[in-house]
Amino acid sequence: VQLQASGGGLVQAGGSLRLSCAASGSIFHIGAMGWYRQAPGKQRELVATITRGRDTNYADSVKGRFTISRDNAKNTVYLQMNSLKPEDTAVYYCKTETYSDPWTVGDDYWGRGTQVTVSS
Repeated sequence: VQLQASGGGLVQAGGSLRLSCAASGSIFHIGAMGWYRQAPGKQRELVATITRGRDTNYADSVKGRFTISRDNAKNTVYLQMNSLKPEDTAVYYCKTETYSDPWTVGDDYWGRGTQVTVSS
């Protein structure tokens, strides 16, 4: 299973970006999907998650500014980021709980990450 993230870049404070992450390979089913981020010198932290049924969970720091969504037919998860702040600067990683067949427990897969830089 491979995860390809895209959509990162450089944006001014107050601007918007939309991240996408598409899963491909041996996929029977994808459960939870999520976005995490890691700023320089800091630990990786959860940004937002979404279940297959589209229940969502957000870090307090992004509530009201970021929106996670998914397209189950395309095995893709999105992160719409609005009102970006310099403290949102980080490498953003996607993660999926992927099942390759109906008989085994799903595994977590991570994308390579996409850089988001917010200038003040």
